[in-house]
Amino acid sequence: MATTRGFPTIKTLRAYTVQEGQAGDQGADCHDVADDHWINGAGTPIANPMSMYPLYSKTRKSWGINALGSLVIEVEADDGTVGVGVTIGGEPGCYIAEKHLSRFVEGQDPRNVELIWEQMFRGTVNYGRKGLPIQTISAIDLAIWDLLGKLRGEPVYALLGGKTKERLPVYSTTSRPDLAKNFGFVGAKVPCPYGPSEGDDGLKRNVEFFKGWREKVGDDFPLMLDCYMALTVPYTIKLAHALSPYGLKWIEEFLPPDNYEGYKDVRKALSSSDILLTSGEHEYTRYGFQQLLSSRCVDIIQPDITWLGGITEARKVVAMAAAQDVLVIPHGSSVYSYHLQYAFSNCPLAEYINLSPNADAIVPYFGGLFPDEPLPKDGYIDLLDTPGFGVTLSRDKLHRPYSRSEEESKKQAELNKNNAVTSEAKMPF
Repeated sequence: MATTRGFPTIKTLRAYTVQEGQAGDQGADCHDVADDHWINGAGTPIANPMSMYPLYSKTRKSWGINALGSLVIEVEADDGTVGVGVTIGGEPGCYIAEKHLSRFVEGQDPRNVELIWEQMFRGTVNYGRKGLPIQTISAIDLAIWDLLGKLRGEPVYALLGGKTKERLPVYSTTSRPDLAKNFGFVGAKVPCPYGPSEGDDGLKRNVEFFKGWREKVGDDFPLMLDCYMALTVPYTIKLAHALSPYGLKWIEEFLPPDNYEGYKDVRKALSSSDILLTSGEHEYTRYGFQQLLSSRCVDIIQPDITWLGGITEARKVVAMAAAQDVLVIPHGSSVYSYHLQYAFSNCPLAEYINLSPNADAIVPYFGGLFPDEPLPKDGYIDLLDTPGFGVTLSRDKLHRPYSRSEEESKKQAELNKNNAVTSEAKMPF
């Protein structure tokens, strides 16, 4: 089916890695930082799924949390307009994007976001469904939304339905909640230092750690704990009860994401507690979130918009959550989360991950990728009425490992122009 009224089509897709640079230029990979950075576990350890193995327990980079690096996608329309999306995925993601997913994108009308997403998902279902393929799809989807906003001259939040709030309040994930309070954030989240392998002594140190920060920030400042998939069901229950006297607002991602039964067990055990249960950072697509939501085991879901499937999938997840009165507070994602949250009323709060080495300065989440990335001020994000996601890509350190010729893109685009949508619908039943 041909596009109508001469609307631009997508001419080409390009996939880039970010060449290694100085700390602060990590791009979409918020863990690709200097060794002495707080988010790597320097200073205070950070519990994680690998904490039980001595060789990999000291720092997070030691077991390869930053192994893939950033993935940047550009989609260019035939009028020269370019949209940008980012995720993690590095060179393997570039291969998937250029060698496989480009065939579903080039030649397409960018308004057909649902069609493009569905074809990419179905085309990767034999090796995808979660993880790297979905992250790659996410970056492509975000790039298309950015392109579509630029072509229409509107911010993405306007394409999603417009503003539901004038300003977006923000909390900070940080190693210094006291500084987060001074910066004006509405709350702070700290990483849990020790996991079950540290035994009773580690649990006591976790309690002392959290208690210490509570004393420093006072009783009225919301304080949360991020457990990064490191705990077990019994340990989570015991830790939550121990932290309850110190005003723990929520306990986050305490189990591996596929342990849906375990999340239900924790919910049952803490049913009389005021502590909120949250998860979803490492969940993917509406299908994964359907399992999480249908079990009613969490109060808040936390999809990463650059990982779960992009805006096209995120808006479905937000709608699913709204039907069950579950709040959506995305993980990181910067501008990609902010636009989504502006547009939906059950997305009341944004996360800002402080990526300065000592958590003592407000720096861009995406490092050097977007020099004009909006930053929180006095605890709020204020988006401008700028087309697309409103940020400009710095191309200084980009490398395209699987470059294709213009002729290849043109050939694929012509195929898609002639076969852009499904054939004429028949009675489906």
